[in-house]
Amino acid sequence: MKTNQFGKKGWTPDNIHNLNGKTYVITGTTSGTGFEAAKILLSKGAKVVMLNRNPEKAENTIITLKQELGNAIKVSNITMDLAKQVSVKNAAAEVLKTVSQIDALICNAAIAQVPKQTLTVDGWESQMGTNHFGNWTLQALLFPRIEKSNGRIVTVGSMGYNMGIKTIKFDDLNWDKNYSPNGVYSQSKLAQIMCVYELQDRLKKAGITNVKAYACHPGASKTSLIKTSGSLMTRFVWQLMKFSPLVQSAEKGAYPQLMCATEPNLDQSEFYGPTGKNNWTGPVGAHKLEPHAKDKTVAKKLWEVSEKETGVKWNINS
Repeated sequence: MKTNQFGKKGWTPDNIHNLNGKTYVITGTTSGTGFEAAKILLSKGAKVVMLNRNPEKAENTIITLKQELGNAIKVSNITMDLAKQVSVKNAAAEVLKTVSQIDALICNAAIAQVPKQTLTVDGWESQMGTNHFGNWTLQALLFPRIEKSNGRIVTVGSMGYNMGIKTIKFDDLNWDKNYSPNGVYSQSKLAQIMCVYELQDRLKKAGITNVKAYACHPGASKTSLIKTSGSLMTRFVWQLMKFSPLVQSAEKGAYPQLMCATEPNLDQSEFYGPTGKNNWTGPVGAHKLEPHAKDKTVAKKLWEVSEKETGVKWNINS
């Protein structure tokens, strides 16, 4: 067991100082941890640009945030559907046109446990297509602006990365054989996390030290993730679990991503989240990441496959 560098209580938003003049771009802020993260950043004086697929929900979110924090907050939304590459590209172009600095891009949005194999418009299994390829393209396209801003990329993974096969199924990325809602979700989260550490290696190799990349996860939080996409049984069990001490508030679930976006001198090689039992709840800090998530050979191949699949390359030049 590691000792928590932030003490017994772990990291909390009390560690965040004034964020005036800082800009954060966050995906998936209409509910759950994304909403809570946006709210806390705004309450500290930051400017927040939200990326959400549903413009109406995003509009309501802005109204709610203004009611809670006052009309002076700097918050806006750009419509983006992570499941559609064209939408991600359009949103990234809009961000580059309208947002002059990005102190951190927080990739919080995801889908989970899709009951039956579903393909995105780009022809990928939906969880891989949304959680991995969608975020891949967004991060790559916004990277030049993040680099110019000495910014960060924060990937919100999941402990689910360790609940499926311990590698990437390159021979069947769409899971045409033996589709499993949990198996593919695990795979998509493993892919996201692997790319964080592969990105770190590539930045290091290129001599780029002013961009930092972090991987974290929310633990078990009360969010709508399972409620909206899981099977009936999964949803039922999850609804029951929500009332147990095994699950924490969505606000606490937002702490790891906030820490990775704002905390100075945070070690990039670590994996961050709740440090209690099963890493579901408890004080937020660094904790163990299983070695398969840093398998260099698989990560390198995943990077190359992702470039090929999306047609999007990172502009990492030394």
